Amino acid sequence: MLIARREDRLRKLADDLAGARCECAPLDVTDARALSAACRGFVDRHGPPDMVIASAGVSAGTLTGIAEDRAVFRRILAVNLLAVFDTFAPFIPSMRAARRGTLVGIGSVAGIRGLPGAEAYSASKSALMTYLESLRVGLRGSGIAVVCIVPGFIRTEMTAGNDYPMPFLMPADDFARRAVDAILRKQSRRTIPWQMAWVARALSLLPRSLYDRLFANAPRKARQPSLGSDNEN
Repeated sequence: MLIARREDRLRKLADDLAGARCECAPLDVTDARALSAACRGFVDRHGPPDMVIASAGVSAGTLTGIAEDRAVFRRILAVNLLAVFDTFAPFIPSMRAARRGTLVGIGSVAGIRGLPGAEAYSASKSALMTYLESLRVGLRGSGIAVVCIVPGFIRTEMTAGNDYPMPFLMPADDFARRAVDAILRKQSRRTIPWQMAWVARALSLLPRSLYDRLFANAPRKARQPSLGSDNEN
């Protein structure tokens, strides 16, 4: 089953997957009731899935203290964090009963340390990666694997508007192949590309005082008064 807000792109993806039987559910993942109904309907028709990938994500610059950024902040958390819970929840009981399956969430190197001007995005991805770790440990022994994919900079619509350098920028197709490999191997966490794994490791080890000095003037993602369809995937 394929889920996305933009029905035209959803149908195109289904057409591109020629030979595969696809069910399309055009809906917004922040609509928990509609999402749950679609997922439970899938289980009723087909039984527990082998794999569930929660990949919806949105990004925009946000600044605390600017009143209009609150709605954007809430939207980012709703899509990037809460919707992952709402995507997994309807499937877990049947997957537990079958003692098999893989749950996949998409983190970000931006969740390793808080980036200036990306307060909502960094917070959402940091929380998501911690949530996935908690879920993985909690499901240990159940037969359900939990995989966290941690992208660096990937060439997509989401990064197209960034007007600052993006080291190790990777084409989406290359990223997808590496992500699929990690998922099939049921790796608990995989950073893609591999160079960003070293960057993430270095960032995590930097003392707070040094990190603050180095990143206080780092380039920032542009603020947006609202989040439109061109910024969600």
